[in-house]
Amino acid sequence: MALFCTLFFITVFNISFWQRLSVWLSPLGFYEITVFFMVFLLISAVLYLVFCLLLIPFLFKPVVISLILATSAISYFMMQYGVMIEKNMVRNAAQTDFLESLDLISWGMIVWLFLTALLPIAIIIKTKIQYRSLYREILVRSAFVFAACCTIALVGFCYYQDFASLFRNHREIRFVVTPFNYLQATSSYLKEHFATPKALVLIGQDAKHFTRSNQPQVLVLVVGETARADHFSLNGYSRETNPKLSQAQDIINFSNMWSCGTETAVSIPCMFSGIPREKFELDIAAGQENVLDVLRHTKKIDVLWLDNNSGCKGVCERVAGEKLFETKPSATYCEGQECFDEVLVENLEQKLKKISRDTVIVLHQKGSHGPAYYKRYPKKFAVFQPECQTSELQKCTQAEITNSFDNTILYTDYVLDKIIGLLNTQQHITTAMWYLSDHGESLGENNLYLHATPYVFAPDAQKHIPMLMWFSANWQQQNRVSLTCLGKQTARLYSHDNVFSTLLGLMQVQTQVYQREHDILAHCQKDPFNV
Repeated sequence: MALFCTLFFITVFNISFWQRLSVWLSPLGFYEITVFFMVFLLISAVLYLVFCLLLIPFLFKPVVISLILATSAISYFMMQYGVMIEKNMVRNAAQTDFLESLDLISWGMIVWLFLTALLPIAIIIKTKIQYRSLYREILVRSAFVFAACCTIALVGFCYYQDFASLFRNHREIRFVVTPFNYLQATSSYLKEHFATPKALVLIGQDAKHFTRSNQPQVLVLVVGETARADHFSLNGYSRETNPKLSQAQDIINFSNMWSCGTETAVSIPCMFSGIPREKFELDIAAGQENVLDVLRHTKKIDVLWLDNNSGCKGVCERVAGEKLFETKPSATYCEGQECFDEVLVENLEQKLKKISRDTVIVLHQKGSHGPAYYKRYPKKFAVFQPECQTSELQKCTQAEITNSFDNTILYTDYVLDKIIGLLNTQQHITTAMWYLSDHGESLGENNLYLHATPYVFAPDAQKHIPMLMWFSANWQQQNRVSLTCLGKQTARLYSHDNVFSTLLGLMQVQTQVYQREHDILAHCQKDPFNV
């Protein structure tokens, strides 16, 4: 039984790994084939050792059945979308809401689970494992364990240099060998998740708010989802995906913006934290306040988070917030708990009527969240055809996937233009809008789909994001914002590291945690703290 499980796991559940390894070793000559076989032998020996140690009455079957169920599902997603499994991916999965999970379930997945999970489990359940007498079982099992250990040691010793070179050049190996990848990742995530909570670290308690305006100032910060900078026609994309924004007045588009992470669960906490990406750790960010808290410390600025996605990932815990698809589903823009992003505009309009003092309103979009891109926009925005109308992206051509994704960008363009139009009509408040995405997306390039690839291995498509700003005439005048100056900054390198201080600068908040060198508007907004 240990041998059966070993062969099944090493072949069926690691198809994605063997495909990657063949590419890494190509072109395949005699030496490369030898290394390939030795890697196969090494992993097989390790798996066999594990299953031999697990082969204990009343323990083996429950553990192996659990492993088969988990590994079957994970191997499917690895093959289907080319993903790697590490701690952040596990966190991303744990924080995915029910509706997003439904988008990932397909007939292809059901068939795969039936063939690679239910059938093997049925075989294991029906197979009666014959154990020897205790003394003989220990003797025989020890021999098998010793043989496996010798194989591991011999292969490792003889091919150490080859393996060292392979692992050095392809450090992502540890993220693609199942079941070790998700077991290690899950262990790391659970250790972090259940760590003893620490007292919240307070920051920016010295925050003071200055204003030149006689009217309440309202900044609408739109946090996009999964948008790619290179698919915005504002950034030179060949398709017209920004027909509305390209005609809008006073738009400043930043073409060289980069995300802090490749998944929402990392990017959103990071961009609001004030911690540079190189030093960012989620547990540290979760244990201290963020820029929304600093705004709140002024006692003169209201903060509101309106969500049409899977939540704020802890960022908005201490400010007012609403999940619109749960609390205020719109008859116009929602079906069940799925809402188009215009629901954000609808609710924003109601909130603006009640504004009485300076306010930051964060709108968290559904945006271009995959793999069901076709669900993210109304049918009238299905301009680029043919579109991919399934979450099983492997069933669609690259062109169809791109068409569906571009339709989501076209819809985002419409939503942002609608927000600007709404803000521009407000007579009782001074308004501005700032849009940026949380991360990008892979659309099948190099057989990689979706996002959440470990940052160091992730392609630019998952990290290069769109960002733009719009300021009403009153905002420009009262806050002395020079669009001419900003227009000269659009090609400069910026990242989520700039969000913290730029947001404080925009709202004229003075505090020791503000860093002028990270404020995008620092040189284009005269004397932000001098009324």
